[in-house]
Amino acid sequence: MSEWNGDIPVLIVGGGMISQEVILPTVFQERKLGRVSDVLVASRRPDTIKKIRELFPNEDFEGYPDPASTADGASRPEAYKDALAKLGPHGVVIVATPDHLHTPVIMEAIAAGRDVICQKPLCLKVQEAHDIDAAAKEKGIYVYTDYHKRHDRAIRSARYRYHQGYLGEMLHGHAWIEERREMPLDIFARWCEQSSSFEYIGVHYADAYFFITGLKPKRLVAFGQKKFLPKHDKDAYDAVQATIEWEDGSVLWIQTSWVCSEHNSALTNQGLQLSGTEGEYWADHKDRNLHYVTQKGGFEHYNPNFFKEYDDWDEDGVTQYVGYGYDSIVQGLNDVRKIDEATVGLAEPERLAKRQEMIAALEDKRPLPSQALIGTAVNEAVRLSVESGSKFVTFDDKFFPHLE
Repeated sequence: MSEWNGDIPVLIVGGGMISQEVILPTVFQERKLGRVSDVLVASRRPDTIKKIRELFPNEDFEGYPDPASTADGASRPEAYKDALAKLGPHGVVIVATPDHLHTPVIMEAIAAGRDVICQKPLCLKVQEAHDIDAAAKEKGIYVYTDYHKRHDRAIRSARYRYHQGYLGEMLHGHAWIEERREMPLDIFARWCEQSSSFEYIGVHYADAYFFITGLKPKRLVAFGQKKFLPKHDKDAYDAVQATIEWEDGSVLWIQTSWVCSEHNSALTNQGLQLSGTEGEYWADHKDRNLHYVTQKGGFEHYNPNFFKEYDDWDEDGVTQYVGYGYDSIVQGLNDVRKIDEATVGLAEPERLAKRQEMIAALEDKRPLPSQALIGTAVNEAVRLSVESGSKFVTFDDKFFPHLE
């Protein structure tokens, strides 16, 4: 067997907004740096592959389905399986499909022996999270959920100071995350009815509270409104709010929406406030004290921290991508590389045992399935509460939600 130099083939399943704006630029930059080799992209429609080629005319990748042999407008929901079969040794699957379609792709990747980086949330059902966790542990597969807010220094600082005792014991908090109406009406028009603003973006702050404090949810109650979207032929919630009680009795209220005005000064309003017995934390995660006013873009709040383009330090005319959106994906890729470097060439079952040992050591440090389960449980409980007339929902010892 030829010696492996550490570069990782990557298959991205899903070619929508997050792939086009964050994942692909990240993967292409990692390839330029010598840490990624072949890039494959699988989507349902050849039109998406065409668009990606237009967006990245100087980047080489294999597209599935191939527009040259697939009719325009055709839908190939299992094209990713063809791509998975072509993914080379040490390959990683990045799952960026709509949320409700994550599980089958993840399970196919695990069955094929491929490590996985999945956009948040891991999945929408607690049983699916347990199934993914069990399958991954049995086969020694790394499954990482891309909760990029964990890499936001504003969130990391709250975690550090909480554990240093600056905030004392938690009392309550308020998180808000709201997006413009273009999300359900345009960008996610095909599947917005299968999700909600809470499941898609609100889960960030449920995970952030867990990440900061280590606390587990005890029960919650949620509310949802359908006023605007049904008038536009979308049977989806305009807004969803949840009040979550955690195991220590502290409470976090999360408000979400995706029908904000199209004239909002940024795609996303977002922030977090925490109060403890010894201190407070306040952060506007939208307004980072940087804005532009231009003829081209009007007034824009500009967040330089998430994922932005800059001039490369060394090469004229080259763009460099920087931010916590980048860092989160790269953390997953780096973990996979480290695991593979430590196990390459080992015979089974020694290789499997070593992989299982290394992945287990990351259980309390990364959003692996046992941690990603928390966001999934909150999502499922919020949906259950809203659709049951806003009744309280509790969690059992495996985090399955039950009406109180």
